[in-house]
Amino acid sequence: MNRKRLLFTLIAAALFGIVFVTFGMRTGDDKKPAPVAAVKPALTVTTTQPQDTNLPVMISANGNIAAWQEASIGTETNGLRLDEVRVNVGDVVQRGQVLATFASDTMEADLAQVRAALAEAEAALAEAAANGQRARNLQTRGALSAQQINQYLTAERTAQARLEAQRAAIKVQQLRLQQTQVLAPDDGVISARSATVGAVLPSGQELFRMIRQSRLEWRAEVSSAELASLKPGMSVIVRPANVTPIKGIVRMVAPTVEVQTRNGLVYVDLPTPGAARAGMFARGEFEVGSGQGLTLPQSAVLLRDGFSYVFRVGPDLKVTEVKVTVGRRVGDRIEIISGLDVSAHVVAAGGGFLADGDRVRVVEAAAVKSAASSITTATQ
Repeated sequence: MNRKRLLFTLIAAALFGIVFVTFGMRTGDDKKPAPVAAVKPALTVTTTQPQDTNLPVMISANGNIAAWQEASIGTETNGLRLDEVRVNVGDVVQRGQVLATFASDTMEADLAQVRAALAEAEAALAEAAANGQRARNLQTRGALSAQQINQYLTAERTAQARLEAQRAAIKVQQLRLQQTQVLAPDDGVISARSATVGAVLPSGQELFRMIRQSRLEWRAEVSSAELASLKPGMSVIVRPANVTPIKGIVRMVAPTVEVQTRNGLVYVDLPTPGAARAGMFARGEFEVGSGQGLTLPQSAVLLRDGFSYVFRVGPDLKVTEVKVTVGRRVGDRIEIISGLDVSAHVVAAGGGFLADGDRVRVVEAAAVKSAASSITTATQ
């Protein structure tokens, strides 16, 4: 019995030892620190730094596009029927081109009547001239009294005057006949039409309006404090709504300023033909000089809630969202007025996919372009 108990005790002790050693080894393994998982970058980016750039100094203004000069084309005849209208709004016309015609029957009849009166005056003058010549020949012989001679000579001068009057009347009737055709006073484009076929119009009634030489101008409203900086010949960038920007030239600066608004007009010639139309509203910038400023690519600046932001990359490759104040834009670069120093490294593109505190992987711009071209090739 003692041997059995001793055997059981040894077996139990051995089992206890095995369990203790096994449990201790597992407990020791559990106490080892777990490996830390590496943080993956949120995006692969390139960085850029603000650059000191020579920027133009601009003066901004608003205004309307209008015709350089507008001609009013009307009728010079009175009480004639409009017989034909040959042009419409938008037609380009040349100087002297027939735009409309009036019925000329009455004028042609009047001209024929005046021509007949001219022939009668010529016959009367011939008779009076012959009588006057005979009176001059008989003046020295005493066959006619001085009174009779004076009457013949006076009749000759009267007939001559009547002939001149009839010739003038013919010129008047010919001019009135020419006025039955409405002619373009200059090259240009028809901007308005009120002529209606069949209408009987009084003299002076407007039929068409025309933009002379198809020239347009931008009439910019500039504050009186900035007018002194503008001179004729300066270049201007005019930006009408939904139209490609237009380059214009300052033609004239108004000599007066509006009393109520304290603004003056600046007249800017626009190239023709162009996409601009008279009556359009446009914004524009006058280039009055140049100055230095810090700039970034426009792709590096994000617009959120009406404010501009950039993502600054720190030494630990974490990005920080920084609010900046922007200014002038030249080409693909934008001026940074405040919020960033010249030594800062910012994300050059793709900031819209980042959040404040994200870790990024920074590579050279050439590597990014090569990877992008590889992706494009693979998808084709």
